Amino acid sequence: MPEPPTTVAAKAVTLLAFDYGLRQIGVAVGNRVLGTAQALTVLRARDGIPDWQHIEKLLGEWQPDLLIVGDPLNMDDSVSPLAERARKFARRLHGRFGLPVAMADERLSSFEAKQTQRERGHRGDYRAAPVDSHAAEVILMGWLREQGLD
Repeated sequence: MPEPPTTVAAKAVTLLAFDYGLRQIGVAVGNRVLGTAQALTVLRARDGIPDWQHIEKLLGEWQPDLLIVGDPLNMDDSVSPLAERARKFARRLHGRFGLPVAMADERLSSFEAKQTQRERGHRGDYRAAPVDSHAAEVILMGWLREQGLD
């Protein structure tokens, strides 16, 4: 999915970011003007398919101007099978809800989120405290930095 025009990113105030996964999809919310991002929730998915009504509820609650989806590229910049599915998810978000969607490089976002969790005292049981929403926060902060908006 192509990056939205710069004007869309420049006008966007409220952002929702997604860390796409086959079983869980992390969500974070952010504000472009303030340069902030915050982990929000983890959505359950079945083979990568979320509960679209739950996403619709989040969109209604937060009224985002732009959606950011993490693009899980391989370290050599090649497109992984998961990246293909994340891009399909991004196209479906746009198609279902009509909002602009941007892809953001998410390499090492889960690693960074787990490291941050450890620093905050979590013991590594990521089933009890999944890092997906924190990974979405990392993705969103990275996107803001790339846009020069943090």
